[in-house]
Amino acid sequence: MFLTTDDRQFGFWALRRNGESNIGIANRFGISRQAVSRALLLMDEKIESTLREMAQANQISVGKINAERGVLLGRSIPFQTAAIIFVSEKHGVQVWYEHDGDCGTCQRYTECIELLWDYATELGVRIEKTADPTKMAEELFAKVKAMV
Repeated sequence: MFLTTDDRQFGFWALRRNGESNIGIANRFGISRQAVSRALLLMDEKIESTLREMAQANQISVGKINAERGVLLGRSIPFQTAAIIFVSEKHGVQVWYEHDGDCGTCQRYTECIELLWDYATELGVRIEKTADPTKMAEELFAKVKAMV
């Protein structure tokens, strides 16, 4: 399933993930609380379906899912390691495998740091500033796991 992050329902979902109440969202958009509730229920179903499909496509056994946070915790069957699938407002759906990376030689170094900072910001999670994306990921995902 394709998950669009620029539609109104996703916007409601992102606001709720950031702590906005349904009535707050309704007031902001000039609609009823019931309309917001229905939209969020539909979005939660889309998020969960997308997370499950990504897990299946990447051969990840599902441990826990939190559709309201947009997170799936699992274990990669082929890599035999922990995996997390998450929905980012800026970066879409991402799969991250627990690993000890050689970040200094990786071509995606800057991209990983940006993704981790953006995702931490979206969730309102504080992480230590470091030049090592692996350490940032460990800290961020430990905090995400505690949320789920």
